[in-house]
Amino acid sequence: MTQKTLQNCGKCGICLNACPVYKLLKEEQASPRAKLQLIKAHDLHTLASSPFLKDLIHKCLMCGSCSAACPSGIDHYSKFMEMRQKMVEAHGETPAIKSLIYLLAREYRTRFGAGLARTGQKLMPTGLAEKFKLGNIPLKNFPEFNAVPFRKAHDDIISPKGKPLGRVIYFTGCATNYLYGDTGAATIGILKHMGYEVVIPKDQTCCSIPLLFHGAKKQAMKNIRTNVKALADIEAEAVLVDCSTCGEALKNEYPRLFEAGGKHLSDARNISSRVTDILSFMDLHFDLLEFDPAVTEKISVTYHAPCHTRNTFQSHFIAEKLLQRLPGVTYHRAPDFDQCCGGGGTFFYEYPEVSKKMVDKKIESAKAMQATHWITDCPVCRMNLA
Repeated sequence: MTQKTLQNCGKCGICLNACPVYKLLKEEQASPRAKLQLIKAHDLHTLASSPFLKDLIHKCLMCGSCSAACPSGIDHYSKFMEMRQKMVEAHGETPAIKSLIYLLAREYRTRFGAGLARTGQKLMPTGLAEKFKLGNIPLKNFPEFNAVPFRKAHDDIISPKGKPLGRVIYFTGCATNYLYGDTGAATIGILKHMGYEVVIPKDQTCCSIPLLFHGAKKQAMKNIRTNVKALADIEAEAVLVDCSTCGEALKNEYPRLFEAGGKHLSDARNISSRVTDILSFMDLHFDLLEFDPAVTEKISVTYHAPCHTRNTFQSHFIAEKLLQRLPGVTYHRAPDFDQCCGGGGTFFYEYPEVSKKMVDKKIESAKAMQATHWITDCPVCRMNLA
């Protein structure tokens, strides 16, 4: 990170209105503008590192809204990620976050942790699940872990009926693999129905955004190299994600992390150029979605646009358009459909009071729509809004 880049900040304050944390707390020190000035002072050695500074830098959803709004083109997202790494190196992490990093850093550990958590869910008395929370989320609302990891339960190549019209790679991410197998099954079903051959690389692992968010770049890089190797050489029309945060990693962070060059950079760029979210892919190939005229069920839906769907893919309006095009669906747009729910990776756990205020607003707004279904395309948002 260079001072020249930081000096591009004109302190105009446009990012304040884009930042969900600032809009709620109305604290200048929580704003993106203030964070940039704190980073600048730290880099100039006029501000000492401290646990308080670490907390200020971490009190951020890493949603990318400030970067998207910045007229100077500052990449706040990368600056904050780099500063987080410095803060963690200086002051460490909490035991809970250390445990999460340890589990996600290797796939076999993630698999073991998910199995252990599923056993805990089965053994936990209902009363305890109703009483305790994981950050902002009551344990009773936490999704049940998959009985079998999604990737283990499915072949690595899934063919449609008849001759395939094309081939796509499905990057499942951790949430689909261990929590939301229903999302994965629906994704495969739709793609097969559209006539696509679906490749699910068995060697894929955590996208490592959670590790990067918590300054664990060294641990993240092994996973990232594994994913680049698993995805780059497969010929496919697109690399599809059902989690826009995974998409942010594959599309933006992987090429940035290999800026020094070499084969990893060319492979990361190859992957990045093909990454898209499943809803955008469905909308692009809407003519392949053949609907059964015998189905006459009517439903009403409202939609929550995840931050990375808005800020990485700019596809939240595409998701709305798709919902409006589906037969039998009446779409009701909530006035705050594109506002953050407060999930933010582990933000709901680290700052539960702030997260709860955000999610309560979203829930009240969605209820006012009187829709029968609430749609979102981010697993953490789904978890937080449940």
